[in-house]
Parts: sequence; C-alpha cells; structure tokens
Amino acid sequence: MLHVAVPDQGLTDASAFVDAGVGVEFTVWTPGEPAPAAPFDLLVLPYMLPAAELRHLPAGLARVLQSQSLGYDGVAGYLPPGFVFCNAPGVHEASTAELAVGLIIADRRGFPGFGAAQLERRWAHTAEPGLAGSRVLLLGAGGVGDQLRLMLEPFQVDLIRVARTARRDEHGPIHAMADLRQLLPTADVVVVAVPLTDQTKGLVSDDFLAAMKDGALLVNVARGPVADTAALLAHTAKGRLHAALDVTDPEPLPDDHPLWSAPNVIITPHVGGHVGAMIPRMRRVIRTQVDRLAAGLPPANVVVST
Repeated sequence: MLHVAVPDQGLTDASAFVDAGVGVEFTVWTPGEPAPAAPFDLLVLPYMLPAAELRHLPAGLARVLQSQSLGYDGVAGYLPPGFVFCNAPGVHEASTAELAVGLIIADRRGFPGFGAAQLERRWAHTAEPGLAGSRVLLLGAGGVGDQLRLMLEPFQVDLIRVARTARRDEHGPIHAMADLRQLLPTADVVVVAVPLTDQTKGLVSDDFLAAMKDGALLVNVARGPVADTAALLAHTAKGRLHAALDVTDPEPLPDDHPLWSAPNVIITPHVGGHVGAMIPRMRRVIRTQVDRLAAGLPPANVVVST
C-alpha cells in the first residue's frame, strides 16, 4: 500500500489507479498541518507553493515531493535534507503556450482598445498590425517553446528561435543568446519562455528593450525576474513598446504599481498553466510516480535532491 498525500480532493481519482496493481491510499494534507504518524510515500505539493515554504517541511515527512509546476527556481536554496523534488513536465506547456498566443493576438489585433471602446459604446474602427507576416522571436526551446512553435505555425509568421546554445533540429536552426543583439531589432514580437536561472535573471534589460524596434511587443510567460521591471516600465510608459505579461516582479503586482496603467500593457495574473486541463494532467503525473515507486524505480523528473 502506497500512502499519497495531495493538497486537495480534486487530485484523488481512484479510477486512475484501478489497474495499478498496488493499493493507493490518499490523504488530503497541506504544508503547515500536523505531520502524519507515518511518512508519506509521495507528497504532492500545493500549486505555486512558494519555494521558501519548503524549509518548514518536517524531517521524514516524505522522501518524494511532487510539484505541480514546471519551474523550480529557488527550490535548491530551501529544500531541507532528505527530500527529492520532482517537477511536472507535460502539465503546463501547452496551456502556457496557448496563453502566449492569446496575448499576442490580443495585442496585435487591438483587443484592449476595442474592449475599452465597447464599454463606452463607441464604434472604434482602426487598422491594427495583425500577426500574419510578422517576425516572432521566441526565446526558449524547451517544452513551452516547442508548443509555441506548433501553435504559431498556422499564423504565417517568420519564427526565429533562440536558446542558450546554437544548434539545429528537425524544425530548423536555433540561434544562440549571443545573437540577440542582432535579432532583436528585426522582431515584431518577442516571446520570453525561458526558465529562471542565474543566467536568465534580468535577461530582458534596458539594453535588451532598447534594441527592440518601436511598436514591437514583448510577451513574458517565463518568470517575472527574467525582466528588469524598472526598464520595462521605462520603455512602456512612454509608449515605445507594447508588453503582455503573465508574470511580473514583484508578484503579485501591488495595486499601486505603475505597470497597471502603462499604455499598451496587458497583464494577466500568472495563469498560464492554470486551466481545467491541469487536473487530469496532474493525475497522470501522480499515476506515473505511483507506478514507479511501486516497481521500486526512482521517481521521474527529479530536479533537486538533498
């Protein structure tokens, strides 16, 4: 019998385990509650639990921690000894890419302006840039980037992909980050979908934004600290650049922050992966871990171990 702790009842789906060949007992438990009498075999953490909260986990609570997120920035600095931390690939990539495409279309087709005009009952017919025929610079060739590549194909864009190192795959060339200064001035849309690391923190700097051409759109679906907020505000406040941000720094964005009122800025509250499809996808992740633990195999997708 495997003892699996989940943060909410929605993740307990007995039908997913009827053919697992091993008994599974679910407990609804969240960090901060009293520790169980016996350790969990697998502890599924609440969605978007701040990394700093991990330092409060009792010793011996569980060996395997399963995150509901793809990113794991900050985890290594707070995870107590005796745990392995697994991220959740396959859960959020398509949904995050879907949001990025939605943000691009919303900006390039002028949806915010049309929405404001609708509230005023005003017929505001304008010609917007549109997406077809644009050059889209995509920073990040991981899971989210690959989903974005697929989703952008029907829109007749010139897609340029950039990653840490230059290479070529079956879909064409991938440029290195060192090429950004030459590529940024050519792009109509720049999408940032990189993990937050020491190398990517502050990647979207004042120099980065200054290199983008007037009227271009920056979309950030990575992490807030990938962009320098002061620089972003400086370039958007004067209307030179457009921005669509699912993540900010700080986050949540304070209600008096000037980004809220900057022109041509769309803000969504870090909802890229938080859609209805998340729950069944997470159930599949849990099933995979249960199968592996029952078979005596190491857990999948271990990204930090202490």
